[in-house]
Amino acid sequence: MKHFIAALALAATPAMAEDKMTLLLDWFINPDHGPIIIAEENGYFAEQGLDVEVVPPADPSLPPRLVAAGQADLAVSYQPQLHLQIHEGLPLKRVGTLVATPLNCLLVLEDGPIKSPADLKGKKIGFSVAGVEEAVLGAVLGKYDVSVDDIELVNVNFSLSPSLMSGQVDAVIGAYRNFELNQMDIEGRPGTCFYIEEEGVPSYDELIYVANPDTMDADKVERFLAATEKATQFIVNNPEKSWEIFSSTSTELQDELNARAWEDTLTRFALRPAGFDAGRYERFEAFLKDSGLIPSLNPVDAITIDVTAQ
Repeated sequence: MKHFIAALALAATPAMAEDKMTLLLDWFINPDHGPIIIAEENGYFAEQGLDVEVVPPADPSLPPRLVAAGQADLAVSYQPQLHLQIHEGLPLKRVGTLVATPLNCLLVLEDGPIKSPADLKGKKIGFSVAGVEEAVLGAVLGKYDVSVDDIELVNVNFSLSPSLMSGQVDAVIGAYRNFELNQMDIEGRPGTCFYIEEEGVPSYDELIYVANPDTMDADKVERFLAATEKATQFIVNNPEKSWEIFSSTSTELQDELNARAWEDTLTRFALRPAGFDAGRYERFEAFLKDSGLIPSLNPVDAITIDVTAQ
């Protein structure tokens, strides 16, 4: 009888409310966001007592600024931009990593005349975002005795691969090796990537989670990272099954480009989202300072925070 009464009492107890979080993405949902979507679909956020609202941005430049203003808990952003934004005075810090390698590359046509960055002297290079891309180009071209003054930079907005395939430019910087390379191959105009971390640019975390350290709930962030770590482990162990789960969330994901991008992104997800390499952040900060993009050097603890130690 006591067991029956206890069971009735348990059944009458409402489920514990989940803590709400808002995560702003850097772009529309794509394979780069695999661990986030798998964590949601497999119930890993719920296991951590979280109800995570995932919001694609109307303007990709806004998510970090909205987090800095306290209007969201987390944003997916980029390590290079974070360094600059902190120097602008935005209250932001990196709290986790989503994609742990550069995706950016210097992209040319496979059958075109550019066989080496040295061949870009006097040529046109398309870009989408000014600032960091010029520093990256300066480092890559500098290895081949070519300077940024020796090339013409053309703002092609977000038409990176179309501008290259149409001949508007001879190369583009800012193309993602897991997307634009596949897109061009599918369209019958294959490209060649010069990988920037092999050409003089310090390696960095392409996609990171940023938070406002003054307003964030470190416990919720730690639980969020635990859920995405479990999702990443599931993806690595079950690449085909995880693709089925991921792609089933939207018909727009069910095409050859996204399927190829998924395969090319698997090995780049951060296996330990909460972990970070302090030297990597020191080196990139120094790179930006040497490139004249920032006036001084911030210490690592002004750029990134270990929420597991809070």
